[in-house]
Amino acid sequence: MNYLKNVILFLICIMIISCGQKEQSSSSKELANLIDSYQDHKGYDEESYPLGLFTRDYYKAEAEFATSVLEELAEIDTEALKETERISAKLLKFVLEDKVEFYKFERFLNPLLSDAGFHSNLNYQVRPLSSYEAVKDYLNTLNAIPDFVDQHFVNLREGLKKGVSQPKVIFKGYESTYNDHIVEEYQKSFFYSPFKTLPESLSQAQKDSVLREAKTAIEKNVVSQFKKIKTFFETEYLPATRTTLGVSETPNGKEYYQNRINFYTTSTTYTAEDIHQIGLKEVARIKAEMRKIIKEVNFKGSFADFLKFLRTDKQFYAKTPKELLMIARDMSKRADAQLPRFFKTLPRKPYGVAPVPDAIAPKYTGGRYIGTSKNSTNPGYYWVNTYDLPSRTLYTLPSLTVHEAVPGHHLQGSLNNELGDSIPQFRRNLYLSAYGEGWGLYSEFLADEMGMYTTPYEHFGKFTYEMWRACRLVVDTGIHAKGWTRQQVVDFMSSNTALSLHEINTETDRYISWPGQALSYKIGELKIRELRKRAKEKLGSSFDIREFHEVILGQGTVTLAILESRINNYIAKKLDE
Repeated sequence: MNYLKNVILFLICIMIISCGQKEQSSSSKELANLIDSYQDHKGYDEESYPLGLFTRDYYKAEAEFATSVLEELAEIDTEALKETERISAKLLKFVLEDKVEFYKFERFLNPLLSDAGFHSNLNYQVRPLSSYEAVKDYLNTLNAIPDFVDQHFVNLREGLKKGVSQPKVIFKGYESTYNDHIVEEYQKSFFYSPFKTLPESLSQAQKDSVLREAKTAIEKNVVSQFKKIKTFFETEYLPATRTTLGVSETPNGKEYYQNRINFYTTSTTYTAEDIHQIGLKEVARIKAEMRKIIKEVNFKGSFADFLKFLRTDKQFYAKTPKELLMIARDMSKRADAQLPRFFKTLPRKPYGVAPVPDAIAPKYTGGRYIGTSKNSTNPGYYWVNTYDLPSRTLYTLPSLTVHEAVPGHHLQGSLNNELGDSIPQFRRNLYLSAYGEGWGLYSEFLADEMGMYTTPYEHFGKFTYEMWRACRLVVDTGIHAKGWTRQQVVDFMSSNTALSLHEINTETDRYISWPGQALSYKIGELKIRELRKRAKEKLGSSFDIREFHEVILGQGTVTLAILESRINNYIAKKLDE
């Protein structure tokens, strides 16, 4: 009798497991099909619009499509999914909701930033040409510029009428973004530079034909369009753009700013006031650490005197652009050597160290990472700004290097791309600032353990970069929620960080023009450090930094809530071992 009961119980268990597998299989298939439909969706003919489509009708259709996918997503039983699938479902929801909100808040009407814009983004189209197909694609891109410009003019004009343009104050020096591309001789155009080294595989006849087409494209569709852009900005846009500062002062601006806080922190738990107070606490904490270093180096003078010393003493600046690049490359290589101690999985994609292109260098702060796709034959690049050397402090260069190169953006971004088929394509292409920039700032913290800071001044540089991001919490909310003036921001930044005054001014304009984005760095870093502290306290001697980083990076770009859930599960699993 007992035997029969056991057999029956066994069969019941098999049926339950089988039903669960069928349910999971059904939910998994529904999600996979939905993700495929999202990823396959183009929205426009890419051959006809190689630079993209930017019309109101397009954005409306995209919002409607996103809404329909969200409705289908809500019908899927996510509890029946595997962890990776649940993460995909949550991230798809996050991305789709932002598409809906993009149209709701008409963000397409303001395609400008203090250091970027629809027209300056064209610079990123300039790449080495490795094949005849690449040459033809590049020519098609250049020839698409007139339509690209006209579409943006329509949006900018509507933005002016509705009062949602950028503040006039951020456009000091902006003329370089178009003047630099208005050249007398087409061969001197930045956009012509790829044609100077055509692929060897091209025949002489092909090369001759390409160069003729290139001349026409540069003269007709590049230089002439930048002249048109110049006229638009100087006679139409700048005279009419708004004089107010914070986005809360624009129509529907307060709701929009809260939306940007939610997006850039990947959380709905923070108000502007919450973040402002977090920032003030962090500023006080970091300032105490900075004072310890001032005492360590026996500096006689006030905190402000020490900042002035750092900004003006020649020992803290490279003498030539070449010297700055050489120091950055040396630091990059030292960071490379430390990676195996802290990471189980390293990216296959290498990276180079190169100067920020002259055409955009004046509006950049320190540097930037430029990534490539997994299958690209190009490396990633850590761009170092060699423009205006008296503003490029060497004591902050280790922090900049680890943030942009490794273990920062290059390592994280490349690993994200190399996850392959284990995650959907949309996740391999996804970038969320709270995660990506939070990781970059955490990398600056980790670099201390890697031995990257070799002098008290470089340690001070680490804290001044951390202070910089803490100040962002204060000034971004100050500008967009509390009515701060530009001078209040400059004064707060200059009294608390050792950034050069040039950097402070360019950064201030960036915060004004890009509400909420600057909040992501510190909020993300604080969360990662909080999770590391929690794991270390709970696991004690079982804590393994390489395992911790594997969990942080293992699913690629995620929201902070997903990241916290993964670390909590990791801790629980380790405690059960």
